[in-house]
Amino acid sequence: MSAQRDILPLSLQGAGYAVGGKRLLSDISIRIPAGRRLIVLGANGAGKSLFLRLCHGLIEPSAGRRIWASGEARAEAQAMVFQRPVLLRRSVAANLDYPLALKGLGRADRARTVSATLDRFGLTAMADQPARLLSGGEQQRLALARAWAMRPQVLFLDEPSSSLDPSATRIIEEMVGQFSIDGITIVMSTHDLGQARRLAEDVAFLHRGRLIEHRAAPEFFAGPWAPEARAFLAGDLIW
Repeated sequence: MSAQRDILPLSLQGAGYAVGGKRLLSDISIRIPAGRRLIVLGANGAGKSLFLRLCHGLIEPSAGRRIWASGEARAEAQAMVFQRPVLLRRSVAANLDYPLALKGLGRADRARTVSATLDRFGLTAMADQPARLLSGGEQQRLALARAWAMRPQVLFLDEPSSSLDPSATRIIEEMVGQFSIDGITIVMSTHDLGQARRLAEDVAFLHRGRLIEHRAAPEFFAGPWAPEARAFLAGDLIW
């Protein structure tokens, strides 16, 4: 990643998003620095997925600004993995090879990267299997491994283990930890407070499309400022 111009920090300044005149995100201001794990929390419908898509660039702000340190973010400098992984109708290895080819890597470099990625994330035995026939947990592992193979500076994860069993969830969390060791900045949404406590270095708490708290994780979990965040941590219903 050293050859890439740094795209972080990423800043949203008064950013909002509206569809058909309905505001779904409002007045969000946040600075996301390099090298941290930011966990995005909030009740269902709070706007977590939209927040990630706005940061990533899948949607454009209808108000305010999204500012990358480099002025713009090249596609290969960031990646996003969704709740339901999007995989090609190809083998596991081919799912890793295809985006590397689009990136412009030569055949030999792609082969080395695919082999190293399969080995690192325990996918070597599945290399020739059709990706879409893997279990849900295996598919998500492949989606994360594919993102890692692209060496992004920042990885957006939209509740990547929401439908997985505890064993598969543990593997996903271990992968996220490995990404951090490799210097990849993580911005991840989750509804699982236990997972947030295990992974978060920073927390962004959303409520009704607004960012109402953004703090270091130890401080947030010790005592949120916002009453909605306190209610959320207590397990109360908020709306």
